[in-house]
Amino acid sequence: MRLRRRGVAAAAMLVAMVGSAALSALSALPSAAATSSPRAMWVWVWQDADSVVQLAQARRVQQLFVGVPPDVTSSSQLTRLRDLVTRARAAGLRVDALGGDAGWVDNPTWAVDHWVKPTLATGLFTGLHVDVEPWTTPAWSSNRSTTVTKYLAMLDRLVAASGRTPVEADIPFWFDEVKAGKRSTLDKETMRRVSAVTVMAYRNTAAGIDGTIAISQAELASGAALGKPVRIGQETNYLGPEPTDVKQTFYGYTVTQMEAQLAQVDTAAAASPSYAGTAVHDYTGYAGLAP
Repeated sequence: MRLRRRGVAAAAMLVAMVGSAALSALSALPSAAATSSPRAMWVWVWQDADSVVQLAQARRVQQLFVGVPPDVTSSSQLTRLRDLVTRARAAGLRVDALGGDAGWVDNPTWAVDHWVKPTLATGLFTGLHVDVEPWTTPAWSSNRSTTVTKYLAMLDRLVAASGRTPVEADIPFWFDEVKAGKRSTLDKETMRRVSAVTVMAYRNTAAGIDGTIAISQAELASGAALGKPVRIGQETNYLGPEPTDVKQTFYGYTVTQMEAQLAQVDTAAAASPSYAGTAVHDYTGYAGLAP
């Protein structure tokens, strides 16, 4: 989560400042109306359920990945979650439970007992969306092959525990460069286990050798070969001042500018049978973009 959620807590204050006036203006944006491919949105932090649903409708988002805490059935957040899911479903949105932590790699039993089972017990969600980032652990550098094996074993445990509920995973665009066993790569082995993936192809330009289109091609090809849907993720939160940080996010851009880039992504990726649209990380950053 570190790569995408960095700055989210600090930016959470932004949600409260968006206000009803800004949300009402969204419906007039021509860029939102131009959205043609399916779009999802991560929702880690929110203040008001209606504001989340209004933003989703204004920006043509059809699916939400909503953050669910461990042991949710005994959590003080359950009432708020139920309210958001109820309002989202009434608006025609699909809602999946969002969760994950790098620690799950070493302790999948905890993840099953404290997140998967309680989350499913709520009966609120259509699917599970997991964000587990093994590359953020020290073991990724010191013993990568073992970490890869543990990560895949963890996915097996989560999928088995989910039963008929689909499980989707977030992956970085460079998983095709990571070996998994002797003859495969981590993107393919992840896809073999889950129902779909969302690729964190975080760039604020679509074209070019380092643009979203180019860096997502390998995962789109893997998805096509395996018959698995592949979403392309985009970032909107502040990540930092360095050039590497800046190029990964639409923070500071307008919605119109962002939509122009995503339209190029849609056009280029539409040729792939695996392309399942875009996903925006996340509600806080997306709500804060100027029209």
